[in-house]
Amino acid sequence: MRKLVLLVCVTGSLLLPPAASAEGLIPSFETASGKIGFYPISNEISYYQNYDDSGEDRGRTLQIVAINGFKLFTDFNFEFTADYNYDLTPGLCEDHYVELSLVKPVTSFVSVNYQRVISTFEPESINQFGVRLRF
Repeated sequence: MRKLVLLVCVTGSLLLPPAASAEGLIPSFETASGKIGFYPISNEISYYQNYDDSGEDRGRTLQIVAINGFKLFTDFNFEFTADYNYDLTPGLCEDHYVELSLVKPVTSFVSVNYQRVISTFEPESINQFGVRLRF
């Protein structure tokens, strides 16, 4: 089942006309001094119907992903991911998580990252500090 979903997604992305892959609706801006700016990278809302490998219905997912660059004297990325899972069957569990990340590029392939994770999976929020490698 996962292979079928991957095949459909890859095929769909290859068949889309170039206009469909153009930048989104949120405009970039930068001050004349170049010290302050905002640069949308990826802002998406997705809706999924979930099935496990045996074909059982596993509910639905609404996901919001927003990754935006900004400049406040130096470059940063701010990332927001929200994932809300639910089932239309009354009484079944609903869960969610939210990730908020602040990323500071150090070189073209290394960044430092602070991430806050808020979810129904953990009794309290989690702070994460780390290093990212871009490849």
